[in-house]
Amino acid sequence: MGSSFILFITTLFLSCFLVHSGPLSFQPLTPNFTASFLNFIDTSGAFLSSVNGTFKAAITNTKSQERSYYFVIIHSESHVVVWSANRNLPISESAELRLSVDGLALFDDSGEPIWSTKPLHSRSSSSSSSSSSISSMQLLESGNLILMDQLNNSLWESFDFPTDTVVLGQRLPVGKSLVSSEEKDELEEGDYEFAVAKNDAVLQWNEMTYWKLTMETKAFRDTNTQVEYMIIKSNGLFLVGANGTEIAVQVILEELKFPDFRIAKLEENGQFSVKRFSKGNWLSEFSAPSDSCRVAFTCKKLGVCDGGRCSCPPGFRVSSEVNGSCAPIDRNLVMPDSCNASLNVNVTELGNYVSYLKLENGMDYFANDFTEAVTRDVSLSVCQDLCSKNCSCLGIFHDQSSGSCYMIENFLGSILRGSNSGSGRGRLGYIKVISEPSSFDPNDDLSDKRSKFPVVAIVLLPSSAVLFILVIMAGIIWLMRRKRLLQNSGKEFGRDDSSLSGELENFSILGLPVKFDYEEIRLATENFRTQVGSGGFGTVYKGTLSDGAVVAVKKMKCLGAHGKREFCTEIAIIGRIHHVNLVSLKGFCAHRGERFLVYEYMQRGSLDRTLFGHGPALDWRTRFEIALGTAHGLAYLHGGCEHKIIHCDVKPENILLHDNLQVKISDFGLSKLLNPEQSSWFTTMRGTRGYLAPEWLTSSAITEKSDVYSYGMLLLEIVRGKKNSSIQPPSDSTERNRLSPSSLGSTNQPIYFPLFALEMHDEKKYLELVDPRILWHVKVEEVEKLVRIALCCLHQEPTLRPTMANVVGMLEGILPLGEPQVQSLNFLRFYGHRFTEASMIEGDQDVNVFELHQQSRNFSSTNSSSYNSFSYMSSQQVSGPR
Repeated sequence: MGSSFILFITTLFLSCFLVHSGPLSFQPLTPNFTASFLNFIDTSGAFLSSVNGTFKAAITNTKSQERSYYFVIIHSESHVVVWSANRNLPISESAELRLSVDGLALFDDSGEPIWSTKPLHSRSSSSSSSSSSISSMQLLESGNLILMDQLNNSLWESFDFPTDTVVLGQRLPVGKSLVSSEEKDELEEGDYEFAVAKNDAVLQWNEMTYWKLTMETKAFRDTNTQVEYMIIKSNGLFLVGANGTEIAVQVILEELKFPDFRIAKLEENGQFSVKRFSKGNWLSEFSAPSDSCRVAFTCKKLGVCDGGRCSCPPGFRVSSEVNGSCAPIDRNLVMPDSCNASLNVNVTELGNYVSYLKLENGMDYFANDFTEAVTRDVSLSVCQDLCSKNCSCLGIFHDQSSGSCYMIENFLGSILRGSNSGSGRGRLGYIKVISEPSSFDPNDDLSDKRSKFPVVAIVLLPSSAVLFILVIMAGIIWLMRRKRLLQNSGKEFGRDDSSLSGELENFSILGLPVKFDYEEIRLATENFRTQVGSGGFGTVYKGTLSDGAVVAVKKMKCLGAHGKREFCTEIAIIGRIHHVNLVSLKGFCAHRGERFLVYEYMQRGSLDRTLFGHGPALDWRTRFEIALGTAHGLAYLHGGCEHKIIHCDVKPENILLHDNLQVKISDFGLSKLLNPEQSSWFTTMRGTRGYLAPEWLTSSAITEKSDVYSYGMLLLEIVRGKKNSSIQPPSDSTERNRLSPSSLGSTNQPIYFPLFALEMHDEKKYLELVDPRILWHVKVEEVEKLVRIALCCLHQEPTLRPTMANVVGMLEGILPLGEPQVQSLNFLRFYGHRFTEASMIEGDQDVNVFELHQQSRNFSSTNSSSYNSFSYMSSQQVSGPR
């Protein structure tokens, strides 16, 4: 009787435990489901399986001895993790995964959410804003975990959020990437990334490319179609475009046989591999780069890779202090970290403490073949100067034959030697080093050092001599302070004209090739004979220097202290930045109140001449490259410099073209130079009407998004080939029919093109917007891309506009196209209507301020616009038609 009772109690206890633990489910799970590692008896922590058991969803740890747990999807037979939710945020064994009607979420022990799928929208719904409730969660045989609504519409899929692995049949679209793990058998993200670009697939380390798929002999390019996604199939790896109808690049593999399984994975060592699981073993089918020396950090920091072996360059040693990376043999020299505040002080303070250690001939950096030189046609000393004054620069490579200067910034990886170094055998490398901080104190200025006069010397001097020295020192200090006070007061009240002119004549900037004498400028321009342009801040003349170099000399207008400030601003900005899409400043001159800037000469002149002139029309490909080059230049100004720079006057007149139509942004006289922590406020309006963002007209902060707005206006003009506001009616009858939206009235009315572009976007009639001279040589999807990007840039709310870096990504196909928000573009309708009305009244140059303010408010309320940017401004001032 006693034994029967014990058996009953034991059975009851086990049954309760099993109910609490919960069985592995093969069926879809429904809301109000909760799981944790402790809640399930499956040894892997699995709680959901695909129908045939190929994959399992589990809460588990990657190493049995560790107590860190992750929500993952596992390939059942191989036990390999193919997806994870919380890679960088492990949870405890008692933390919970909860499925509700609102989504799927992980909660830590304190009940705080650390990961979730919210917000959820139906992937098949025509409205992206219509949210849906979860009906079930299901794990498919493909390994895709999906959340469904009651109509079996997919609301969320794990395939849309890849980690370091893609499985058979899974697509990796442009704009998505794989990120490696930090270490083997770990899930935490590392520094390597695999991304699909518009025409290739690339491997990157800290955003620096070190490999492309088409470099491999096994990879074949079939067509030049633009890539949309990568997919692993039973017969190979493919980059696919044209809505899945064309293969751009393929890697053919052995046909997969059931029940074998195949994955593509970015390994923790930076190599991209395709592997097949067959008969209990993983077999490598494709591994790249095939040359392991091509991996960016294969030999750690500054390690030289040669034939798979690692060593340090001559003059360097293996250092245990830097995890086995290389460091200078001379222990008084250190290699700086990127912008390390404790070591990288201001360049002027570093002085002679910066030097460069030369690498051996035949050594090259892994990223040089994939990046543009920061500048060309410069000497080694200029290249080194550029690096010295850039705290993010860790070294340079200089090509003596072409004068190209390549800069290693932010992160220093491995070095290639010999045959591994590819096309860079003409480049010589130099590593930036700084004297050991203990040998100098960067916080000590010259006055501090002067003050360190030996006390013993004063003590030993006669008292009269001591008194005499003290009087002399006090007099010098008083004179220096008085001079500074006079200078400051003169600047404050605008009376410093003569002193500032003297300073300018003695002004010099590290890194600039030359400071010209006035006589050199006069002779080069033949006494300013050939004028090639003019603007609000000066006139530009063509000139030829004594060495034969053709230059553009900008003579600044005399605008008092403000003009001097703009002159110094332009020198300071252009002197410190170097980019292939930014105009290069060769030097400057200050002479008796006159100021000159000497630029490289751009043979084709400004974009407005080519785009709006009477010569041959630019073909579409050229227009696209101009748009892309301009975007690259602005993206560099906004995020690639030491300080953020807002151009403030982006327009065709400031886009210069060379003989090969190389694009360069010019005229930084209006630029705003900002430290990262500064807010972007301007006290005066700048730029050109017609390209000004709406926030210029309010008390709103001016940020780099103001340049984005101007770029959007420029982009529309590139598409159309005319100014956005045509004062005269279209001359061609065909174009009149094309460029006359109903909202603008009769065909004889002027056209405000941004409004017309918005209307044609609404109707998906993008070819109606193209320059008619090239209409038959462009595809509708190409026009759609530029128009949609332009409209996104024109959003009235600055926060809705993309960054210029994202614009570059959309143009290059790395990021998906943005969708213009109509509500934030309704102000264009106001601009268009006001432009039409004003243009129909001859001589109407200014509209009553109060009337315009009232009309804009009425229009805004009628159209549900939440942003009023027309307060107390005349029609000549609004950033509408020009």
